[in-house]
Amino acid sequence: MGQLQVAIIPVTAFQQNCTLIWDQDSLEGVVIDPGGDVDRIKAAIAETGMKPKAIWLTHGHIDHAAGAMDLKDDLKVDIIGPHIDDTPLLQGLEKQAQMFGLDGEVRNCDPDRWLEEGETLNIGSHEFEVYHCPGHAPGHVVFFNRAADFAHVGDVLFSGSIGRTDLPGGDHETLINSIKTKLMEWPDSVQFICGHGPASSIGQERQSNPFLT
Repeated sequence: MGQLQVAIIPVTAFQQNCTLIWDQDSLEGVVIDPGGDVDRIKAAIAETGMKPKAIWLTHGHIDHAAGAMDLKDDLKVDIIGPHIDDTPLLQGLEKQAQMFGLDGEVRNCDPDRWLEEGETLNIGSHEFEVYHCPGHAPGHVVFFNRAADFAHVGDVLFSGSIGRTDLPGGDHETLINSIKTKLMEWPDSVQFICGHGPASSIGQERQSNPFLT
């Protein structure tokens, strides 16, 4: 089993961290949250040499899911996640696009498989646990690789901040509860990638995140 490799491609005006994760030996990997700029994502895939076997979605906001259907068509892989509670968001991507003046550039998304709390996903022999963490979006999920002390948490938790809760389906109390009862149960040593901005660690956020202290 090779080590996990990671590449982050900030996409679109939202500067969303589309993330490639793959096994360095087998090159088998996944694309997390292709929010747009699909040609740039495909160029990054070619550059790394990784072989995508799936697209994973953390949630259904336009900046995370807008490129999913086009990338699926190009790569011929399944879209996995998020939780079924994000169906209205994924079925409303074209409407979200109109609000941002992106008419005709975005397609509604139909995942091939929804995810539930407690399921596991694999990249080669690397196992990721699925946590359902609503609050930023009703169906938001995060992916945790316990063996590597590594997670991708989408827009649940950021370096020094938390996800917005003023969007449709958002709820501040629910988000704080998701973070405290799930992410804060992980060891301090866990490093995580988030949906925007720099990576951080659970220890760092436990100590200094103003929303949690």
